[in-house]
Amino acid sequence: MTDPLTRRLAEQGWLLADGATGTTLFNMGLDSGEAPELWNATEPDRIRALYRGAVEAGSDLFLTNSFGGNASRLKLHEAAHRVRELNRLAAALGREVADAAARPVIVAGCVGPTGEIMQPMGTLGHDSAVAMFHEQAEGLKEGGADILWLETISAPEEFKAAAEGFMLAGMPWVGTMSFDTAGRTMMGVTSAAMVKLVGKLQHPPLAFGANCGTGASDLLRTVLGFTAAGAELPLVAKGNAGIPKYQGGHIHYDGTPELMADYAVMARNAGARLIGGCCGTTPEHLRAMRAALEETAPGPRPTLEEIAAALGAFSSAGDGTDGSPSVPLRRGRRRARA
Repeated sequence: MTDPLTRRLAEQGWLLADGATGTTLFNMGLDSGEAPELWNATEPDRIRALYRGAVEAGSDLFLTNSFGGNASRLKLHEAAHRVRELNRLAAALGREVADAAARPVIVAGCVGPTGEIMQPMGTLGHDSAVAMFHEQAEGLKEGGADILWLETISAPEEFKAAAEGFMLAGMPWVGTMSFDTAGRTMMGVTSAAMVKLVGKLQHPPLAFGANCGTGASDLLRTVLGFTAAGAELPLVAKGNAGIPKYQGGHIHYDGTPELMADYAVMARNAGARLIGGCCGTTPEHLRAMRAALEETAPGPRPTLEEIAAALGAFSSAGDGTDGSPSVPLRRGRRRARA
């Protein structure tokens, strides 16, 4: 157990991850279309505030501001030549905040998808993808990230390329995919298929799971799919704070702190050990999640009916796996948490 994530999980059993990077940065003044990673150089105090918000809310780990920090995405902002620099700064600012905390906090170097479609469906080749992930990983490593955190991946080919790039950098990692299309990723991966994918990697992750997607209910159904498929590694649940709605010219998520507290407890009971939030999740949500996890004793694995009653109906009748039970596609009023 040489990596801090494995050590902390052995000590505590579960860890609270962070919330939404984009939501928080937009609230700080980031303009739509602006590359958040550039703020690592131009607005370091705001990035420190982003990280501190998660730590002060009770997160045991937070992701760095580097989701789009690969050459493919940064070239859209004429910054492809700054990959190493911007990722190093993202992690270094995180290292500074984590080291100043009163308790151990893990800095997870965030890595998102390349934004390109890989061969054979697209034009991005395996070797090129590996090189992009390796370059980003080296920058995060230089800045002091404890681990790497791959998220919002849809294609198995990209997941494999990232694992290879991280192996070249000699970095431990966590990986999540986004199951947002009737229980599958955009490229058709099911929860059961992801379990098989992870099991075949030469450089496997420390933990794996799901992030983002369509809502907390769907994400927990995916977590149950991982356990049903015999997942042996620690599982990650990082769901959105409710459902996005367009109001007053902006996107708002309808998930309350109370709903996310319910979600956090149910995620732990479903088998997740790394529990956080994705889009729409603020420090206020995280504080409620932390309190609920600490104050609520572990319980039995929730049923699909219990998840739907507490968090809202599923967006699709099944999760894409064989034999998936059908759940009514309706979103009624949710049950209040006791």
